[in-house]
Amino acid sequence: MSTATATKSPSGSRTPAPARPASAAEDRIGLRANLRHIGALARRNALQIKQDPESMFDAVLMPVIFILLFVYVFGGAIAGKGNNDAYVNYVAPGLMAMMGMNIAMAVGVGINDDFKKGVMDRFRTMPIARSSVLVAKIVVEIGRMLVATAILLGMSFLLGLTIHTSVLHLLAAIGLSMVFGASLMWVFILLGLSLKTAQAVQGMAMLVLMPLQFGSSIFAPTTTMPDWLKAFTDYNPLSNLADAARNLINGGPVAHSVWMTLGWALAITVVTAPLAVAKFRKKT
Repeated sequence: MSTATATKSPSGSRTPAPARPASAAEDRIGLRANLRHIGALARRNALQIKQDPESMFDAVLMPVIFILLFVYVFGGAIAGKGNNDAYVNYVAPGLMAMMGMNIAMAVGVGINDDFKKGVMDRFRTMPIARSSVLVAKIVVEIGRMLVATAILLGMSFLLGLTIHTSVLHLLAAIGLSMVFGASLMWVFILLGLSLKTAQAVQGMAMLVLMPLQFGSSIFAPTTTMPDWLKAFTDYNPLSNLADAARNLINGGPVAHSVWMTLGWALAITVVTAPLAVAKFRKKT
C-alpha cells in the first residue's frame, strides 16, 4: 500500500527512495475512491460466495432449524400446549437478534482465514484504504444477515407469525437488528485479527455468544429467572434488541428498548472499530 520512487545518486545510478508510510498513502485516498474500493472488494467477497455456495448454509439452514426447534420443543412448555402460534410471535423477533450475532461470528473466522491463505498479502500491495477491506466484509455479511432474516420470517409466517402493527414497524425491527449485528461484526473482526486460528475464533465466539443468548429474553420471559440473572438480562443488549423487535411487531412500548439497543450498538462500534482497524494496519 506504499509506493517508492527511484532517485539518481551522484554516480549516476538510480537508487530507490524511501517508501512512503502506508498510513500516509491511505490518508490521501478520498471518500469517492474509498467507496469504489469498498464496492470492488464487496463484489469480490460476493463472488466468493457464488463460487462456494456451501458458505451460505448457515444463513439458509440455521433460521429454519432454530425456528422449528424452539417452537416445537419449547413452545408448548412456555406458551402452553396448543399455543404454538402465540410462542411464534414471542420467539421469532428474538431469533432475529440471535441471527445477527451468529452471522457476525463468520466475519472473524473469514478474516482470520484470509490471513492464513495469504489474501491479505495481496491487498497489502494494492493502493487501497485498509479500512475498505474490513468495511467490504461487513457489507457482504449484512447481506447474508438479510437473507437469514428473510428466511426466518418466511418460516415464522408459515408457523403462524402475525404482524399486529404494520409493515413499517416490521421493517424497523429488521433495520434495528441489522444495525446491532453490524456493530457486533467489529467485535468478531477484532477477535479474528487477534487470535491465531479460525478454531480459536470460533471457540472464543461461543464463550461470548452462549451467555448473551441464553441469559436474555430471546427464548422465554425473564420473570421466572432468579434476581441475579434477571439483573443481567435487563442490561443484556440482546434482551433489549429482542424486546424492541418484539414490541415493534406485536405492539407495545418501544422507546426504551430501541434507544438502549442503539446505544449499545454505538458504544460497541466506537470501542471496537478503531481497535480492529489499528490491529489490521499493524498486521498488514
